[in-house]
Amino acid sequence: MAVVREPSDRSSGPEEQEGIGESDGFQRLWTPHRMAYIKGENKPTGPGEDDGCPFCEIPKGDDEDGLIIRRGAAVFAVLNLYPYNSGHLMVCPYRHVADYAELDDAEALELAQFTQRALAALRKASGAHGFNVGMNLGTVAGAGIAAHLHQHVVPRWGGDTNFMPVIGRTKVLPQLLRDTRALLAESWPQD
Repeated sequence: MAVVREPSDRSSGPEEQEGIGESDGFQRLWTPHRMAYIKGENKPTGPGEDDGCPFCEIPKGDDEDGLIIRRGAAVFAVLNLYPYNSGHLMVCPYRHVADYAELDDAEALELAQFTQRALAALRKASGAHGFNVGMNLGTVAGAGIAAHLHQHVVPRWGGDTNFMPVIGRTKVLPQLLRDTRALLAESWPQD
């Protein structure tokens, strides 16, 4: 949960800290949940599926706890724990593969179909104006978890890039992930 402090508030966090100095006039939006991402918590320890790969672990649990929106035969759709925008999801093969070229025909087909259905679900649920869809293949390309292929589907709206992410490097998300998961699962097109 984010906590906003007024400019006149001299605290540097949710708890009052005495003697810190004079106010600089800035408001603070505290997002302590982001620290897990910054510290790399729950990141794999290596490239193997037994090295703590979250995309291998998530499907072993239930959909709500794992934020899984829909399961297919070869792939599944799951919300991103650290979304760029509300509704940011990923389509992942169950099989632990790093590169798009490693997918077999059935996996590639279902990944494409799930991406189409994700677009439809996000349009229905949120009225997204557009999307960023893509994969970062390899660490140098920006993949946070390079050992397990995943395709991002990020909904976009006019004006969603404002001063918060540009200047403040902070995203304000209007809905809890569990609520977003439930809404998208309900909006997912019937197979």
